[in-house]
Amino acid sequence: MCIRDSSCEELTYPYVVDERLARKLDSFAKQRGSTVLGTGINPGFLMDALPIALTGPCLEVNKIKVVRRMNAGTRRVPFQRKIGAGMTPREFKRAIESGEISGHVGLKQSIAMIASALGWKLDRIEVGDVEPVMLGKTVQSDWVKVEPGKVAGLRQTARGIVDGKPLIELEFVAYIGCEEEYDLVEIDGIPKIASKISPCVHGDYGTAAMLINMVPKVINAPPGLYTMKDMPLPAAVPSKL
Repeated sequence: MCIRDSSCEELTYPYVVDERLARKLDSFAKQRGSTVLGTGINPGFLMDALPIALTGPCLEVNKIKVVRRMNAGTRRVPFQRKIGAGMTPREFKRAIESGEISGHVGLKQSIAMIASALGWKLDRIEVGDVEPVMLGKTVQSDWVKVEPGKVAGLRQTARGIVDGKPLIELEFVAYIGCEEEYDLVEIDGIPKIASKISPCVHGDYGTAAMLINMVPKVINAPPGLYTMKDMPLPAAVPSKL
């Protein structure tokens, strides 16, 4: 058996990107005896698999909101560049429009995964524009200095809409100097649930850990294309004490 455990954002829920291609990949994987899973910390866990799991104790779910706030100054340099840290607002706008920087990728996939797990048929998914975060003070990481008037990072939102109302709301905020970091999941249901991880889960370590820890699950899964909603609960691979 061949396994593919990938952190490609679009692969975490490929059906919302190109359903025909995703089903073709699923069929091809089954023919070749391969198992394919897209995962990671976000998308792949914090803003999709975790909220799905937290609905487990609910008799009814009316709405879900997920917020991730992180201080990009403690992350790797490529991530700080990816969110436009240190750019002028004009440079930031031009870089987003040209695709030089992408900001966060995966909000659409996370919403689609949550909706699929709950059996919700969304009318549409709205992904908002990437907004620069500006601070009125100088902040810096070990590699990037952000002066007043420069971009410290970004904010992005997305919503899953039914009958004109948002049933799923996601907010991603990452910038150098973010003073309060957390991962928040709020479920409006019976019962109501609010779960806050503070500070937020470190994305660099978390991505590597999710890829490693899901390997046993992928090995034990039948051939095909899977998403995190289809897999057993993630857990750390046993290590020596």
